[in-house]
Formats: sequence, C-alpha cells, structure tokens
Amino acid sequence: MSYDACAEPNAPNFGKNGLNLPQRMERLPLTNYQRKIFLIIATAWLFDSMDLGMMTFLLAPISNTFSLTPGQTGLLGSASLAGMAFGAILAGILADRLGRKAVFQVSMILWGAAAIMCSVAWSYDSLLIFRFILGFGMGAEFPIAQSMVSEIIPAAFRGKYIALLEGFWPLGFILAGVIAYLLVPIGGWRPVFLITGLPAIYVLVIRRKVPESPRWYESRGYIDEAEETIQYIEKQVEKSYGNPLPEPAPCGIADEVVKGGFSLWELFTKQYRTRTLMIWTLWFFALLGYYGITTWMGKLLVDKGFTITKSIEFVLLMSLWGVPGFFSAAYLIEKLGRKPAVAGYVVLSGVAAYFYGQAGSQNQVIVAGAFMQFFFFGMWSVIYAYTPELFPTRARATACGSASTLGRIGALLGPVIVPAIIVSHGMEAVFTLGAVAFVIAAVNVLILGPETKGRVLEEISQ
Repeated sequence: MSYDACAEPNAPNFGKNGLNLPQRMERLPLTNYQRKIFLIIATAWLFDSMDLGMMTFLLAPISNTFSLTPGQTGLLGSASLAGMAFGAILAGILADRLGRKAVFQVSMILWGAAAIMCSVAWSYDSLLIFRFILGFGMGAEFPIAQSMVSEIIPAAFRGKYIALLEGFWPLGFILAGVIAYLLVPIGGWRPVFLITGLPAIYVLVIRRKVPESPRWYESRGYIDEAEETIQYIEKQVEKSYGNPLPEPAPCGIADEVVKGGFSLWELFTKQYRTRTLMIWTLWFFALLGYYGITTWMGKLLVDKGFTITKSIEFVLLMSLWGVPGFFSAAYLIEKLGRKPAVAGYVVLSGVAAYFYGQAGSQNQVIVAGAFMQFFFFGMWSVIYAYTPELFPTRARATACGSASTLGRIGALLGPVIVPAIIVSHGMEAVFTLGAVAFVIAAVNVLILGPETKGRVLEEISQ
C-alpha cells in the first residue's frame, strides 16, 4: 500500500529514511477512524476539566467544612495548578523521549486515583496533597493530548480539531457544575470528587485503542515501527473510507530529520527562541488572567450575599456560553488564521472581564459573565490549537509542556494575589487585572507569532 517516492532515483533528498511520512499522513482522507481516535483522547480532556473546574463550585463549601482562612482557600485553589506545572513539563519531556501513549496512560492513573482520594480527605493538609497529585496527572496529559491530535489530523483540519478538543473543557466545566448543583445540597462536596474520579477507569481501558504516533517513531529513529504504524493507520482509514486511498505526493516536504533527543535548552536556539518566548508569554498572561478570575467566581458571589447553591447556579448558567464560544473558535481558526483568531479571542476575553468587574446588578453580572465565558473558552481553543504547531515532533510535547508550566505559574499567581487585591482595591480591580493580562498576551502574539494555518507540521518546523 505504501508508496515510497523518496526512494525514486531522481527524487530530491528531503528525508533520510524513505518513509515519505508527511505526504502519506496528509493524503489520508478524514474518516470516522481518525474521529474515533480524537473522541477517545477527548474523553480524558472532558473528565480532567470536570476535576479541575470542580473547585470553582466546591471552594466555598470546602472552606466552610475546614474553616479555612482566605489565604488557605487561595492555596487550596492553587494546589492542582501547582501539580499541573510540574506534571506538564515532566510529561512533555518524557513523551518526547519514551512515546506519547505510555505517558498518556500513566497520567490517567494518577488523576483518577487522586480524585477518589480527595473524596475521603480527612484534613485540609491531606486535601491539599491530593489536589496537587491530581493536578500533576492532569498537567501530564495536556501536552501529550495536544501532540497526539496534531500528529494524526491532516493540516487542513488540524486547527479545527484541536480547537474542538479544547472545547471539551467547557463541557466538562458545565458537567462539573451540574453535578455540584445536584449533589452538594444533598451530600456535600465529598461525593462530587468520587464521581469525577471513577471515569478514569473507563478512559484508561479505551485509551489502549489509540496507536502510537508514527511521527514520534520516525523522530526517534524507529523507522520499522513508524512504517508498521503508518501502514496500520492507512489500513484502518481505507477500511473506513470505503475506497482505495489516493497515492501520496512525491517528496515535496521533508521527513523530520532524525536527531535523537531534544534538550529543553534547544528551545532557546536561534531557530526556536522567538517562538518559545512568544508562546510562554501567551500562556503565562492568559492563565494569570483566567484563573485569577474564574477560581474565585463562585466564592466572590457567595461573599456578595448569594447562597452557595445560587452561586453555583449562576456560574453554571454563564458557563453554558462557553459551548458556542469554542464552536466559533473551531470555525474561525481555519477561516481567519491562527494569529488573528488567537489575538482576537484573547483581547475580547479581556474586554468581557473588565465589564464583568464593573457590573452592578444581577442581570448585568449574568450578561457580562456569559460574554466572558464565550470568549474564555474560545480563547483556550485557539491557544491549544496554535501551540503544538510551532515545534518539531521530537520537541512538540516538551514545548507544549513547558508552555503549560509557564502558564500554570501564572495561574498560581492569579488566585493567590486576588485576596490582597480585594482588600486594597476592591473586587472590580480583580477583573481589571485580568483584562490587562489578556491584552499583554494578545499583543505579544501579534508581534512575535508566525502564521501556521494550512501548513504541514514538518514544513512549519524547518
């Protein structure tokens, strides 16, 4: 089935191994086989979102259970983010060295077990530790999921599908709100953690059907394994397609040259340092603004006089607007291109956050909050789609993990500095801070970011 154009006597010497992998991957029609792999990967994204987003709804009742101070509450809200910072960078490096699939499955075990342990936490300190471990498992998964989806979906659809992958985040957030809304008044916060941890078992089982990335095999020099895997994928796609596959084009795009491992410090070589600084800055300020606002949304509503149940209801109602937000992002990222989509959604997130902070009445809070969640989740869809495209296969998970880690540092700062801002400048200043952070992130992309729309991964990395 495979056609080796690179082996032709007069073919240009783009690759060194004769796989012609970029052309073979790009010529595959998008079928239900790739969509099935995408959905399997996305299921864990959904449940991760539930676990992390749950703190927005549970921070107030947990604070009441353990009689926490504002400082302890902020630290608890940041514990999983700290775990994500460590998990993302470590898993990214390991996934580029050991493979996507193995590290991916370990991350499932960690966050599932930690979520279940949160339900039986006997003290503030034990809950803090379990939330850190849970965050470590979630942080480990994100860069690998980004890398895997970007490496199996053709360039013409790649941005759309990674944006849709991130769209499972608001779905998980909404589902977390529904579960909290139904269970907290009845059984408190502990059953909620138990229910969000159990799906890890299901995800771990179905993840075994996802093949290793042939692009990763090639980047590590495992040519036989890459050939075997691409042939398997071609067979499955052809079966789903119902027709013979088109022949791949001649070697117009280079296979990634095998160079072995990728040092984290290579991100700062001349070829990649501008992209690295741009994407790190984007993630740092975007997460600083986002978590500085969202982690405290429910708690701030309670402090304004709403009941815990009513605050959950309001946050959930506003979050529903994240669904059309990520659908719009999945469409516009391919229509407008990466840079306009990223900068646009980030700036509009800042505008919406500012007006949310200035809202006076309940109706104004709900309307401004709906717009804010619309742009928030659209923003994350385009950022997650853009990041893995900027680096070569042998460094993709490492780069995504390091960007996520820088983002988590920003996310850690957000919830921690909010109490001091409230005391000194009032609640409105929290949302102004978020707006300023978003504007910095957007300007950074417009100045330093390359456009990657429609380009094959190997072409972008050259």
